[in-house]
Amino acid sequence: MRTIQMTLDDDLVTSVDEVVKEIKTSRSAFTRNALRDAIERFNVSRLEQRHRRGYEVHPAKKTEFSVWEKEQDWGDK
Repeated sequence: MRTIQMTLDDDLVTSVDEVVKEIKTSRSAFTRNALRDAIERFNVSRLEQRHRRGYEVHPAKKTEFSVWEKEQDWGDK
């Protein structure tokens, strides 16, 4: 692990200190988890954007998914 220095607003530090006290962890552990969560959200967002762009460049055809209509069972018959 590496030690880094960060600059944070006082109110953010206060909020973090309140949370870490309640969940009985450290600032460092809390920050590591928060950064991991933020990276995961970023990666998912990036994949969603790529997916969206793919459909903008190559839109789905009206019949593209109709092949599966006969396979659907909604339990209402």
